[in-house]
Amino acid sequence: MPFAARLDNVETSAIRELFKLLGKPGIISFAGGFPDSAMFDVQGIQAAVQKALADAPGPALQYGATEGYDPLRAQIAAFMHAKGAASVQPGGLIVTTGSQQALDLLGKVMVDPGDRVIVEGPTFLATIQCFKLYGAQMVSAPIDAQGVQVDRLEQLIVAHKPKLVYLIPTFGNPSGAMLSRERRLRVLELAVKYQTLVVEDDPYGDLYFGEAPPPSLLALSPQVPGSADWLVHCGSLSKVLSPGLRVGWMVGPAALLAKATMCKQFSDAHTSTFAQATAAAYLESGRMPATLQHVRQVYGERARAMGAALQRELGDAVTFTQPQGGLFFWARLTGAGGKLADAGELARRAIAQGVAFVPGSPFFAADPDPSSFRLSFATADVARIEEGIARLGRAL
Repeated sequence: MPFAARLDNVETSAIRELFKLLGKPGIISFAGGFPDSAMFDVQGIQAAVQKALADAPGPALQYGATEGYDPLRAQIAAFMHAKGAASVQPGGLIVTTGSQQALDLLGKVMVDPGDRVIVEGPTFLATIQCFKLYGAQMVSAPIDAQGVQVDRLEQLIVAHKPKLVYLIPTFGNPSGAMLSRERRLRVLELAVKYQTLVVEDDPYGDLYFGEAPPPSLLALSPQVPGSADWLVHCGSLSKVLSPGLRVGWMVGPAALLAKATMCKQFSDAHTSTFAQATAAAYLESGRMPATLQHVRQVYGERARAMGAALQRELGDAVTFTQPQGGLFFWARLTGAGGKLADAGELARRAIAQGVAFVPGSPFFAADPDPSSFRLSFATADVARIEEGIARLGRAL
C-alpha cells in the first residue's frame, strides 16, 4: 500500500506493545499509565448522566458546536478559577476529545515538516509520536526533580528557534517531576523574551499528596506581562474523573484556538455532547472536591508504599525521587554491587518473575537513558505493590 510518507517518522507505541506481554496469569503490572477504575465516582457520574438527560436531553444527544458545549465550558472556566487561573473565560477555551487531541490539534496548527519542537527529556511518549507525525525535529531539554532546567532550556531555544516548547510542569509523565515556582516564572519570561509558544500539559496537577503544587503557568501568566500571548494550557478530566468520558480542553490565544477549532471540525466535528453534558452536570454537582480528596489519599498511600518498598528491596541498586503527586515513579538503575544497569534487560527478567514496568528509553526524544524506567502505583493496592517490588528485587 502507498502509505503516507509521514508514517515513516513514527512507530507503534512501545508501551502498547508491552501490554501484549501482560497476559500471563498472576502478573502484577506497574506498566499502565491509567487511573484505578475503583476510584471512579460511579454514583456521581450516574447522577450526572440522569441530570443531563433530564435537564437538556435535546442538546445532550444532538450535534454540537465544535468549540464545545457551553455549559461545560462555563464549568471548566469555574474549575480553572478555583485553581488560580482567574483569567480563563468560557469563550477562551475549546473542549477537546481528551487532552491528547489538543496535542494533535497543535501539531496540525503549528508544526511544519522540519520545525524544531523542544520537549522534556523524558516526556510523554504520545507527544513525541504526535509531533513527529507532523514532521517535527524533536529536541530534548534535560530535567531534574524540579522539572526542566531553565538555563539549559534557554540555550536550546536560542540554538534551535523552536516552533514550540512542550512541558508537563506538574508531576510529569513519566518523570513525576514538579517544576518550581521560580522556574515557572522563568519559563514564562523566556516565552516572552524569545516569542516562543509554550504548551503546558496539566493532566496530573490536581493529584497532589500533601501541599498543593505551585500555580500552573496559566495561573502565573498575569505576573509576566505578555506571556499569555505565548501560552497554551491543556487540561483533562481523564485522571481525576474518568478517561472514558474523553473530555479535555485547551486554553490559548484566540487566533490559535480559531485554527484549532477549524482543524477539529475536519477531525471529529465536536467532542461527544453526551459526554460533555455529563461532565458539566458532574462539575456543577459539587462532588469533585470530595472525589479529589479521596484519590489523593489513596494514591498518596500507594506512592509512599512503593517508595519504601523500592528502598527495602532494591537498595542502592536504584535511585529515584519520591513523587509528591501524579501516578508515576521515575527511577534509574545504578549497577551497584554488580546488579543490572540496563532497564530493558530488567524488564525482560521482571516479566519472568511476574511483574511488569516500562523501560525509560522510549520516553526520550533524543539521547535515551537505558538505565531509566517508569513504575505506576495507581492501579495496585499496597499489598500488591509490596509483592510486585519484591519480585522486581528478585529480577535484579
